[in-house]
Order: sequence, then structure tokens, then C-alpha cells
Amino acid sequence: MSDTAITARSAASAEPRGPKPRRALSRRNIILYGLLIFAAVYYLLPLYVMFVTSLKGMPEIRLGNIFSPPVEITFEPWVKAWATACTGLNCDGLSRGFWNSVRITVPSTVISILIASINGYALANWRFKGSEVFFTILIVGAFIPYQVMIYPIVIVLREMGVYGTLTGLVIVHTIFGMPILTLLFRNYFTSLPEELFKAARIDGAGFWQIYFRIMAPMSLPIFVVAMILQITGIWNDFLFGVVFTRPEYYPMTVQLNNIVNSVQGVKEYNVNMAATLLTGAVPLIVYFVSGRLFVRGIAAGAVKG
Repeated sequence: MSDTAITARSAASAEPRGPKPRRALSRRNIILYGLLIFAAVYYLLPLYVMFVTSLKGMPEIRLGNIFSPPVEITFEPWVKAWATACTGLNCDGLSRGFWNSVRITVPSTVISILIASINGYALANWRFKGSEVFFTILIVGAFIPYQVMIYPIVIVLREMGVYGTLTGLVIVHTIFGMPILTLLFRNYFTSLPEELFKAARIDGAGFWQIYFRIMAPMSLPIFVVAMILQITGIWNDFLFGVVFTRPEYYPMTVQLNNIVNSVQGVKEYNVNMAATLLTGAVPLIVYFVSGRLFVRGIAAGAVKG
């Protein structure tokens, strides 16, 4: 074979192979990015309106230009929403509701995640008699509408002597959070290599040793998922907060509703917008800080049943 033929064959074999690269402005990309931009604008535009309105004074708001940035920025609506906005006879803003929400969310999240993780670990690795029946009951409990159980729960909490208190509301959130969290933890623990569990059993490790030394350290993503689900669900809850507590124990969402729907005096839209942003700040911060682990945990805990 001549040198020319060998050179031509070598050049042909060196050419890149595979599918032809897509053009940056192909019809597929235009449609895809167009839909994504539309969705982003759809969700971000109300947030933008709330933010710029919360920085305006009432004379500027009355001009009606809701999309225009504030001519003169003022933080007085934020201060009033937090500390002095009135709801009936109380004029302490959202501050009291914020601390009530913290006192409700922290124990409810910790207790429900702890119990659900142990339940999921037991259902995934320690098969006991009736485990499938127990798991089925938990799954059914995750899909029962909350509204149909409010009256029985009121009676139970009243008989326990905790109706109208923060303790009663913590119990309610803990119980209602366990079914879906148990499902997530059970699926996640099932996805972990079974050889780790068997090796620990051969080495003589017991139930709690395997859980605390092997399973829990390897399950940070699903713990983050459970934390985000519980914090956002409990913090944003309105129904349970208004039904199971008294005015002095109202969470932040109930305080927000009372401020926005107050009929006393002038309707201060800037204060209402600031109060809304303050109420939603905590779950947003939690999600943005741990969003990557949230996606990893959801993907790992949802592929096996």
C-alpha cells in the first residue's frame, strides 16, 4: 500500500465521529428556552412587584405604576410589618408570629424526621411480622385529606389538655409529617448497598449501631429533603395554625392573614407586601442554601418503592 493511501486512511480514521452538533439557535432550543423564560417570568414578576411595592411610600403607590422601581426607597413598611402593624388590639406586627413559628417548626421538624428515619430504616432493613401492613397504613395516611380529620383531632387534643397550645400544634405537625417522610426514608435506605448492612450484622452490630454509625451518616441528602419538606410545610401552614392555637400562639402565616385583611384605617399595600416577603423568607433561604442536596435526595429516595 502506498504512503498516500496510508496517509488518507489515517486522516479518515482521525476524523471526529458521533452525531452532528446541534445548532445553538435550532427550533428545539428556541422552543425550550422560550418556555423556560416564560415560566421564569411568570413566577418572578409577582415577586418583583411585591419587592418594589414594599420599598415605596403610599403616595407613590397611589400613582398606579406597579412595575416601576421606587423613586425614593423607604424601609419603613418593612419595619412596620415586623414590629408595629396592628391585628385587632395587638400592634406588634409579625414579630410575635415569627417566634411562634420558630417554636412550632423546630421541634416538629426534628421529632418527625427522627421518628420517620427510624421507621424507614426498620422497614427497609429489619423485616418484622406485619411490616408490610404497617407500611401500607402509613402510605394510606399520607393521602388522607387533612380537613376530614380536623374535628377528631380537636377532640383528642382537648382530652389531652393541649388544645390551643403550641404543644398541641407540634404534635399535629409531627404526626401528619411522618407518613410521607417514612416513605422517603424507606426508599432511600432501600437504595443503599445491602452489603453494608449485612457486613455490619456479621461484625455484630445491632439495630442502633447500624443506624447511627452507617445509615445516618450516609443519608445526608434524604435528611435535607425531609428537613426542607417539613420546614416549608409547617412554616407555610395556615389551616392548622388557625384551628389548633389561640391568638397569642398564632404562627406567622395567621398573623400575616390578619394584617393583610385588617379593616382598620388605610389599606397599606407596601406594608402588606413587606409582611408577605418576610413570611416567605425563611423557607426560601432554607431551600436556596440546601437546594442541591434536595435534588439529590429526591432522586435517590423516589426511584425505588
